[in-house]
Amino acid sequence: MAPTGQRRSSYSRRAQYNLFTGYIIAGIGALIGAVLLTLSLFQPNLFGWARSGASDTIAPATEASATVRTESKSWWDSITGYYRAGSKNAALKREMEIARIRLAEADAIRQENKRLKTFLGLDDKAIKPVAVARLIGSSASSTRRFAYVGAGRDKGVEVGMPIRSPRGIVGRVLEVGGDSARVLLLTDSESVLPVRRAKDEVVAFAEGRGDSLLRIRLINLGINPLKPGDLFVTSGAGGYYRPGIAVAIVTQVTDDGGLARVVSDPAATDFVAVEPIFEREAVEALKTPVEQELSD
Repeated sequence: MAPTGQRRSSYSRRAQYNLFTGYIIAGIGALIGAVLLTLSLFQPNLFGWARSGASDTIAPATEASATVRTESKSWWDSITGYYRAGSKNAALKREMEIARIRLAEADAIRQENKRLKTFLGLDDKAIKPVAVARLIGSSASSTRRFAYVGAGRDKGVEVGMPIRSPRGIVGRVLEVGGDSARVLLLTDSESVLPVRRAKDEVVAFAEGRGDSLLRIRLINLGINPLKPGDLFVTSGAGGYYRPGIAVAIVTQVTDDGGLARVVSDPAATDFVAVEPIFEREAVEALKTPVEQELSD
């Protein structure tokens, strides 16, 4: 006769059933997660509706936090600016003199352009923003660089529309929800923007690196004409952005171009404007059949 100590009680059997059930649930969860991960890699736009719905849900809270962030940053800048005012005074005076010279040059060029446009019968057309909204959040820990604005489909925002601040280009709309939109920032690794040097016709591509800098790649290779401090603006190629908007300033020269910092830093931006696509016909013509189907 076997010892009674070797017999298993009903409680131990129940515990085994619970443990077995937990393994099954964990396995199912892992399988579902693997399927969703695979779908997100091969069909990144498949769950756009879920992301848009989630961003619409948290938009009020993120907008409130953005307001607090902006106010606290202004308060801290006021304190640090008080202690650093003396060291910056001389530099500001030099920059002011240079700015006055550049302003006089710009006035002369503007007058010349005005005369030429009058001669050619051309008129300046003001670009009216589709919407003006607060930049309510941006990614900071991921290699991808996205931001969210508090305006969506209800205000006429569409995929592909440029996002700009008073300083320059921030990015373009990637996904649109009812009350918010996701923005592909210029610094994202998938962002490529046609640009030109502001003072001449040196053309290049500004590519995001996933950090705070852009890689400027020259189209015409040869002797690199770039210098630190060169300002690059949008060229108008591609049809998304109208030409002449500030993009980045070169900080380091490389063999095929340079590295540049973004003029409009999203972390220091409060409100942004959503502008219409510069040449919608050109953008539509370049879309693939899949992109055309998603936009429709």
